[in-house]
Amino acid sequence: VQLQASGGGLVQPGGSLKLSCVVSGFSLDYHPIGWFRQAPGKEREGISCIKNTDGSTSYADSVKGRFTISRDKAKKTVYLQMNSLKPSDTALYHCAKDCFADLLSFGSAGLGTQVTVSS
Repeated sequence: VQLQASGGGLVQPGGSLKLSCVVSGFSLDYHPIGWFRQAPGKEREGISCIKNTDGSTSYADSVKGRFTISRDKAKKTVYLQMNSLKPSDTALYHCAKDCFADLLSFGSAGLGTQVTVSS
C-alpha cells in the first residue's frame, strides 16, 4: 500500500494549488481517500474525504468553499484543488487511505507535500 502526495509549493495568499495523491497496492473502488494537514506546533487537522462508494465528499469548515476533492479512478489519483489560499493553510499535507465523514481518523498515509502560503 502506497500513497504519494505531490503538488505542494510556495504560493501567495489568494493563490491556488492542486495536490495529487497517486495510490498503489489497492483500488479506489474499495477505499475512501482523505487529506489531512499538520502545521508545526499544531494538531493534525482532517481536511477532506471522498467516499469510494458514491464519490460523496466531506470538508472541514476551515476549507469548505475553497478546497475541492476529486478522483480519477483510471489514474488511481485523488486530487485536492485549493483556492483562495491563506497563510493559515500553511502545513504539510498528507493523503490517506480510509477516512470517515467526521474527518477525525485516517488510515495509512503517505509522506506528505509541503504547502506554504506567504507573500
